[in-house]
Amino acid sequence: MPWDRPARHPWEIPLLVVVIMFTAVAYLLALLLMTVELFADPVVDEKGVEQTGSIVTSPYVLLLLFAPVLLWAGRGLNLATQRVNGVKMSPTQFPEGYRMVQEAAARFGMHKAPDAYVILGNGQINAFASGHGFRRFVVVYSDLFEVGGAAREPDALAFIIGHEVGHIAAGHVSYWRQLGMFVAPWLPLLGSSLIRAQEYTADNHGFCFRPHGASTAMATLAAGKYLNTDVGVDEMADRAALDRGGFVWLVNAMASHPVLTWRMWALRDRSKPGPMFWRPSAPHPGLIPPRGGYPLNSTPPALPPKPV
Repeated sequence: MPWDRPARHPWEIPLLVVVIMFTAVAYLLALLLMTVELFADPVVDEKGVEQTGSIVTSPYVLLLLFAPVLLWAGRGLNLATQRVNGVKMSPTQFPEGYRMVQEAAARFGMHKAPDAYVILGNGQINAFASGHGFRRFVVVYSDLFEVGGAAREPDALAFIIGHEVGHIAAGHVSYWRQLGMFVAPWLPLLGSSLIRAQEYTADNHGFCFRPHGASTAMATLAAGKYLNTDVGVDEMADRAALDRGGFVWLVNAMASHPVLTWRMWALRDRSKPGPMFWRPSAPHPGLIPPRGGYPLNSTPPALPPKPV
């Protein structure tokens, strides 16, 4: 973490440059097709009937031509949805989450803390960050506050909030960046690899903000808000070095987020960046599993309640 700031994953910027190059070529091709279509002579068949079909009307070409407007409108609608349906964190509504957002923004050197909203989770464990115009915001699903409640593990909630605020601090939600990444979903392996690198960068921010919450946050993603205390994070992370095979590689390569075992390994081993393409190697293979085995994980929620 140079300059006492969370480190950016070393693969992120090189992959971003390549994806932006592909996106720029796609935009130029769409503009070229439109220009040719506008100035080319109409095509007629043998009977002299003008052909009405046009490649410019292809959904993909139209999507590229209107990408700046569609992206701008989509981001605006997303923000408006949270503003009219979400509970905005404040000193009086979800004050613990509000305080975590403010502290994370200050920790990452942001001049202004993003807005933060809580929306109904209906059992889903999720959160995301986005923006529109000069506004940036974080959305946290309500179920995460059951994980972060005073009777359970508030550090896990703090890690997740730090992760999402980290996306904003690292520039991942910038309109221009997302416009440059517009074709990423259609670039097999390359687009997903860039997004995985961004997730590792955001994990570095979460770890920087609340390192003690990393293990519980990963356990919650693995087993949910009620069974997270039954997860042995070390035992699961060790499988990153043991599970091998072509399909394991493919599942990670196609995923938008690092697979959980690799992600847990990266959050535990802070000596190197998170593994992107190849499973990590154990520094001492003979110690996996450790001598004597792994401890039993069935710890009930702490009593009395932990302070938030």
